[in-house]
Amino acid sequence: MLRHCVFWLGLLVLLPRLTLAEPASFATQDITFQSAGVALAGSVFLPEHPQAGVVLVHGSGQEQRMLRFATLLAGRGIAVLTYDKRGVGQSAGVYVGPEVGTNNLDASNLAQLASDANAAVAALSAQAAVPIGLVGFSQAGWIIPIDGEHNRAVNFMLLCGGSVLTTREQLRFQFLTQGKADFWSTHSEAEVRQHIAQDPDRYQFVDTDPRDALAKVSIPGLWLLGGIDLQTPAFVAIERLAAMNAKGKAFEYRLYPELGHNVSPGGAGPSVEDAVQWIKAVTVAH
Repeated sequence: MLRHCVFWLGLLVLLPRLTLAEPASFATQDITFQSAGVALAGSVFLPEHPQAGVVLVHGSGQEQRMLRFATLLAGRGIAVLTYDKRGVGQSAGVYVGPEVGTNNLDASNLAQLASDANAAVAALSAQAAVPIGLVGFSQAGWIIPIDGEHNRAVNFMLLCGGSVLTTREQLRFQFLTQGKADFWSTHSEAEVRQHIAQDPDRYQFVDTDPRDALAKVSIPGLWLLGGIDLQTPAFVAIERLAAMNAKGKAFEYRLYPELGHNVSPGGAGPSVEDAVQWIKAVTVAH
């Protein structure tokens, strides 16, 4: 059953650089869709005249629907499908993650999550006849490129705190930072570079390098990066994106020097405005 809503952007008046607009009406609908025989539960947010559509792809952890962020995007004229990760919330299947003693960075799990996101793209395509892309967080930095490589229905990709490191490199970096807030005031880029290149791996699993999939995609992408990220170093991502652009890719980035891994704190702020504007621009060009 459809539920009609009006989202008042005036609620965001205290946030910097957000442009206020007239209230945008949209409908919401809870759905289920199939991915490799598993029923996944989600919610569709459908504006009256959507300019684009996005599927929200989770970061690591037992993540459910990202309703607040979906509401914000729908209020800006973007159709959204957000869903509970497999094995979480109302979605069937088996969740994979360290909380249950399994490795969520293993290549087979990333491929499974990419398959789920592809099924979500198909489900949203049935609801909205607009260009559809993928917007993801953290771990989605490895998942979304896999989708972009294999699914021609994906028109663009936007990654918030998404890594351009391999999965093993990122673990090496996280073991180095230990989540210490003052890390970047006590360590140099040279130290970080040496550590992620040479530190022995503490866990053995099939490594995933997002550049392998990114080399095969032809769609535009935007990375939103935090300058003091303690999970993935922005300077390495910028270097690697530049190297791929030199080979003809259409990859952009925005750097927020004062932000960490969560580049959209509270689901709002300058980075979210940049994301919305980029999505609209790239779909107009499409």
